[in-house]
Amino acid sequence: MVSHSELRKLFCSADAVCFDVDSTVIQEEGIDELAKICGVADAVSEMTKRAMGGAVPFRAALTERLALIQPSREQVQRLIAEHPPHLTPGIRELVSRLQERNVQVFLISGGFRSIVEHVASKLNIPSTNVFANRLKFYFNGEYAGFDETQPTAESGGKGKVIKLLKEKFHFKKIVMIGDGATDMEACPPADVFIGFGGNVIRQQVKDNAKWYITDFVELLGELEQ
Repeated sequence: MVSHSELRKLFCSADAVCFDVDSTVIQEEGIDELAKICGVADAVSEMTKRAMGGAVPFRAALTERLALIQPSREQVQRLIAEHPPHLTPGIRELVSRLQERNVQVFLISGGFRSIVEHVASKLNIPSTNVFANRLKFYFNGEYAGFDETQPTAESGGKGKVIKLLKEKFHFKKIVMIGDGATDMEACPPADVFIGFGGNVIRQQVKDNAKWYITDFVELLGELEQ
């Protein structure tokens, strides 16, 4: 059993930190916001809760929700232009502090690349450090499905991305930070998981995470010591 002080040491000496995006780096769930623009908010929000609680396999939940939303390219662009995601308080400072310490920061999301890249640009995270699902569109801009070959399109996908990062960059210690069941199950291969409940508390994560925070200020404080 790793002690809390050992977890803190691991966080402060990590060579890479991976963040979930929806309800962690940003305050919203991107897919729910997209559903609002497409007029199917309530049904999709209910499905998201089930998926994040771990009740439904991730790919099945994603397929089911997207079949309902059917977002066009124009609707995705409108979401980013008119309802851009709100960064969680403290995330900008935390990412910037990690980058100053030469820690690689990655965004690993079951959400959509076009939205996540927009978030990454606000945090000075290169798009090469973004792993997310790609929506597909027909030439006329209508929804054509999603790229099912992306590791983030299935349960256990975040763990697969972390394993890939370790193999590619030879990172010794990777920390995963997120609010949901899919984030917690990425450890291992991540060396440390930090549960985040600053936007929404998922009981399963709160009960099982060895380190659970509700404010990024706590992690900033660890780095300052």
